[in-house]
Amino acid sequence: MPTAQPQQECHSENGVTLIELVLVITIIGIMAAFAIPKIDYHRYRVDSSMRGIGSALLSAQRRAVSGQYDVVVTFDVANTGIRIHEDMNNNGAVDNDERTRGIPMGERVVFGRGSATQHAVGPGPVTFTKRVGGLPAVTFHRNGSASERGGVYLTTRRAQAGGGQPTDNRLVEIERSTGRVSWYIYRGGSWERVY
Repeated sequence: MPTAQPQQECHSENGVTLIELVLVITIIGIMAAFAIPKIDYHRYRVDSSMRGIGSALLSAQRRAVSGQYDVVVTFDVANTGIRIHEDMNNNGAVDNDERTRGIPMGERVVFGRGSATQHAVGPGPVTFTKRVGGLPAVTFHRNGSASERGGVYLTTRRAQAGGGQPTDNRLVEIERSTGRVSWYIYRGGSWERVY
């Protein structure tokens, strides 16, 4: 009968030495030092604001359809924010039992077009002609349509002051008949639709 051979224990040293760890951290630090200055935080902020304003407008339109009443959105250019009013009785006034909420824009982002060329919606910064409380406004009706076609330009404070890139500019456009909200980025001398 064959005899069983004893199993050999296999030890593997898979650990990392302190020198290897320090070397990897140093390489990562050098790579980060080259990459971080190339990140343009201004564009990230204006992109975030474009998505925030666009999403708020989409939400306002959906609320008008689901609630079967007007939803009024006003644009406060001076204080860089919007206000959404659910006008449940469609009287055009803010009553005590109606919901309103304000949405501020992102840090260092303002309403404006900077040095970008004008889009078909108009010169900006907010192209809606209807006024509510002295502020430009758009109303979403219960059938999903908007009171008028128009848009809002967004840009960075540096572009508004003339020190930024034309690519800092964004546009959120609303169609009248469908209430559709579209988002644009200014690239290469023209407006490119991204949503």
